[in-house]
Amino acid sequence: MTLDGSAVRSVDRAAALLLALGDSHGEAGVTELARRLGLHKSTASRLLATLEKRGLVEQDEESGKYRLGLVMIRLAGHAERALDLRSIAMPELDRLARSTRETTGIGIVEGDKLLTVAQVDGPNLSAMSDWTGRGVPLHSVAAGKVLLSALPEREIMRLVRRGLDQRTDRTITALEPLLEELARVRRRGFATAFGEYDASLNAIAAPVYDVRGQVVAALGVWGSSSRITPARVPELVQAARTAAASVSVRLGGTPA
Repeated sequence: MTLDGSAVRSVDRAAALLLALGDSHGEAGVTELARRLGLHKSTASRLLATLEKRGLVEQDEESGKYRLGLVMIRLAGHAERALDLRSIAMPELDRLARSTRETTGIGIVEGDKLLTVAQVDGPNLSAMSDWTGRGVPLHSVAAGKVLLSALPEREIMRLVRRGLDQRTDRTITALEPLLEELARVRRRGFATAFGEYDASLNAIAAPVYDVRGQVVAALGVWGSSSRITPARVPELVQAARTAAASVSVRLGGTPA
């Protein structure tokens, strides 16, 4: 999708309004915000109304002033957790990449996708695509399966009803096979994905737990199918689970 100049200006102005509200340390009125940003009052009012529909800002019924909405608070919480997880996980990802000589990463659930928050390439290998910040389908990658295995069954059913992308001929898209696969993940404590997102890529992943014992992230190892073979699964699983356990402890959790 290509934005025209008018749309880009609107996005920029909306972002400026959010930043201005954040700097207000509370609430601010339309007139004040418009003056501060050099906008017409009608333009500021229209943009604020749009942001309010999305829950990004809220308007006080009595004063008529605006403040940041709950959606912004929730997004800030997601960003803070992702940054904390990244800083905690990076040393373990570095060690794991060096020991396995493969690409390592850690991801979380973001909507209906796996969001990779940190990635480290192994030494002496052709660099893999950087997945950091990219969302990929949960059902087709090892880390996504780990995260799916911790969700309620009704969430799995919702995703299947909506339709799962058939990335390769190995991608699991039907409900019963997917539920069986996730049961195996829970039973074994790790997930594999051999050619399910990309026919040339294989991966394994292990869960990361928080202080409540809930799965909050998945730590994985992936690489070319010529290097990550079934014979290497025991070695890679042990290494990934050790790294995931270390991250869990740093988060205050207890490895399963």
